[in-house]
Amino acid sequence: MKLSTSLVAIKKISCTKPRSTFADDELEKAAALILESEGVINPIVIRRTDIQSYEVVDGDFEYYAAARAREIDPRKGEMIGVFIIESENEETLTKQVEVFRKQKSEDSGKVDFTLKDLEKFLTNFEAHFGKITKQLLEEATTNARLENENKELKKQITDKIEHLEVFKTLDKIKIADKLISAGVSSKKAYQIAELVEKERNQEQFQSLNDVVDRVKIPHGKKKQRAISLKEMLEIVNIWSKK
Repeated sequence: MKLSTSLVAIKKISCTKPRSTFADDELEKAAALILESEGVINPIVIRRTDIQSYEVVDGDFEYYAAARAREIDPRKGEMIGVFIIESENEETLTKQVEVFRKQKSEDSGKVDFTLKDLEKFLTNFEAHFGKITKQLLEEATTNARLENENKELKKQITDKIEHLEVFKTLDKIKIADKLISAGVSSKKAYQIAELVEKERNQEQFQSLNDVVDRVKIPHGKKKQRAISLKEMLEIVNIWSKK
């Protein structure tokens, strides 16, 4: 059996060893080197846990460094070189992991977990926790700002209630013409008009906000709003001036 590496997406791999075991600055350095060379010089060893998921058997530091590289640059850091333990190579790879890691452990000396080790672990954990907390606070602040902006836009749209009749009563050709007059492209305007007609046949619109929430266009496997809150406000403002 010839041993060969494979490329696996980082997001499909998990690790049981805590990330806080390793210093953030060391992971940052390693991640930068991985992105610079576009690969890991020492492939990690993983075991399949499901059809599309794996678990690290050996190479925890390399895994977390690669995961950090992916956070920095999702395109360059998407994949990592690995040895996958399968039924046909399990015995060979497992023995290699045991032999080489045992040697590495002996070379580093048999030292019990000391107070210094504990302090280092806590320092790493606190540094990582602080970074994550900062990111969460920034995200919360951004989300709160966006929520307030949406509330303000909804309030402004509510004040333009007279324009709701466009979406409630006009046929799709006239709706499309109205949208085009507000700067919407012809293709998108007719697409929106057809969706508006389809939606109101199921249930009549109660507000312009209702139009925004219900009229959605396919976007890959999901659907997204055909008209955003901001776009709706711009459209009705243009209509108000005519």
